[in-house]
Amino acid sequence: MVGVDTADGSPGAHGDGWACYWRDPDRPLEAMRAHFFDHVYHPHSHDAYSFGLTEAGAQRFSCRGGAHVSGAGMVMAFNPDDPHDGRAAADVGYQYRIVHIGPDVVREVLTDVAGGRAAMPLFREPALSDPELSGTLLRLHTALLGDADPLVRDERLTAAVTAMVARGTARPPRARVPGRDGPARVAARRARALLEEAYAQKVTAEALAAAAGCSRFALYRAFRAEYGMSPADWQRLVRLRRARGLLAAGLPAADAAAAVGFTDQSHFHRWFVRCFGVTPGLYQRAGRS
Repeated sequence: MVGVDTADGSPGAHGDGWACYWRDPDRPLEAMRAHFFDHVYHPHSHDAYSFGLTEAGAQRFSCRGGAHVSGAGMVMAFNPDDPHDGRAAADVGYQYRIVHIGPDVVREVLTDVAGGRAAMPLFREPALSDPELSGTLLRLHTALLGDADPLVRDERLTAAVTAMVARGTARPPRARVPGRDGPARVAARRARALLEEAYAQKVTAEALAAAAGCSRFALYRAFRAEYGMSPADWQRLVRLRRARGLLAAGLPAADAAAAVGFTDQSHFHRWFVRCFGVTPGLYQRAGRS
């Protein structure tokens, strides 16, 4: 575990609370513990499965078209690319733990458990009340942030993933029949492909609509329906995700910001905190534990 910072990047534990972060330097596995009062998460998503445990207070968030509240003892389950936000739902704020587990790690665990290829899970309910899941996640999180032996971490990772799949109302996503996707979904995916390819560049609405093969308004509506955010928000999120990789590789924050298309480092810093809850510096130092 590395660092105890406030959400605004100042040291100590005051104002908007504190956050601690841990990151596995060898695989997509991360963990955070935080206590926030006024911090508001901007709508964002992760390229990982994210499992949270609210320890105290309560937080409210929007996800999958609905409003949800996670109180003390409840579990949150986000699929990769699930757009969501978050803020305190009580005067005491909320204290929570969360682990981000890359799809490749989840696949490896499930394949090992099944003794062969396993279907990837899809979590239907983003807020769950299940004491067994809460305990399993707490044990995993404690091992990750507590510098436990690798064997203990791996055993608790397997236990947490299998418990979430077995008890977290999960099932494999329905396969889409080739050629059955509607024009709106096709347009949204074309636009996403362009944004992911040209994430560091300035992309105009006209260029994006041309790539998608529809009007700007139709694309905006289709993109929000498919990904839960505007094309501009998605491009910023892709930039932030790429920056995380550069920070993990040791690139200074200013260089990482410039490399992914942020011309203003303070702007990069502000959005990193708004989407991930920690500063770029704390995130980078987390991999050195």
